[in-house]
Amino acid sequence: MPLAFSSISHGEIAFGFFNIDVDMLLLEHYFLFADQFCENVSDMARAEDFPTYRGSWDVHDIQAPEKIGDLMGAIHGVRFTGFIGDVYRQFPFPPKPADFKQKPDGHKNRASVKALIADYSIRNRVPVAVKGAAREIQIGDYLFSFKTFQELIQYVWRGGYPQWKNQERPAYVLAMQKAMLSSRSQYFNAIEI
Repeated sequence: MPLAFSSISHGEIAFGFFNIDVDMLLLEHYFLFADQFCENVSDMARAEDFPTYRGSWDVHDIQAPEKIGDLMGAIHGVRFTGFIGDVYRQFPFPPKPADFKQKPDGHKNRASVKALIADYSIRNRVPVAVKGAAREIQIGDYLFSFKTFQELIQYVWRGGYPQWKNQERPAYVLAMQKAMLSSRSQYFNAIEI
């Protein structure tokens, strides 16, 4: 389940997994698969030019809230609107609360999710820039302190709010950890994961 994180530019914004059967993350109105997020973080951790890193991330952008959908309505099975509603029609919330765990094999449903999001989003490359002196990072429209960016990374490491099922992390999450631990940058190798 997405949680609220503090941004410098927009106050609190939503970030996180939104369905336990799907390996996709939302960052307010940007959507990207979790392995892309982890690969992007790994690239940043390996970058020689950090903390003045500049790059871009490939995202699915859904600007209109009604096209994003009603997450709580979909979770409760009462309102299936927008992209999130379509995802929950196909992958409903588990009937038993004990089964509410992020599945490490969510990539198996990726083809279905790609087909669904194509009807709602535009593909976009958003700029990513790190401002080392200010300890800030810009991801598209959103500006974060590096402390908050570290919290986003920790969220993915844990498997979000429900956490990874059986504490089993996908290989791409473990690869991100390895890249961060071997980073020459204290911005990454000091993150507690």
